[in-house]
Amino acid sequence: MSTWADVFLGIIAVATLAMAIVQIGVIVAAGRLARRVDTLAKQIEREVHPLFGHLNAIGRDASRAAALATAQVERADKLFGDVAARVEQALDNVQETLGAPAREGRAFLSAFKAAFQAIRDMRRDARSRQARGDDEDALFI
Repeated sequence: MSTWADVFLGIIAVATLAMAIVQIGVIVAAGRLARRVDTLAKQIEREVHPLFGHLNAIGRDASRAAALATAQVERADKLFGDVAARVEQALDNVQETLGAPAREGRAFLSAFKAAFQAIRDMRRDARSRQARGDDEDALFI
């Protein structure tokens, strides 16, 4: 039995040696793969790094442009507010300038109308008194 035990022991030793060789090969392949991945990561980092710099510059420029646009919009808003206030003030001045003479003219027209009405009333009263007097004279015998 010792022969068979030696044979099986030899097979176990060869199998263990084969497993050890395969494991060493896997470890070497994993090391090479790790180096390649590391190299690839460094290469990507080198290529992407300027892109991030450009993105940062674009972000800064966009921020600055937004700030300038905000300032311009605020200036335009203030300008339109001032223009609206001045237009309103000018319209108020025009209304006041034209309104006072119009009121005075209306007052004069009302005064003339009242005077003419008073003159008409006086003439009508005089005519009615005269006509009444003529009617009374005809009745007088």
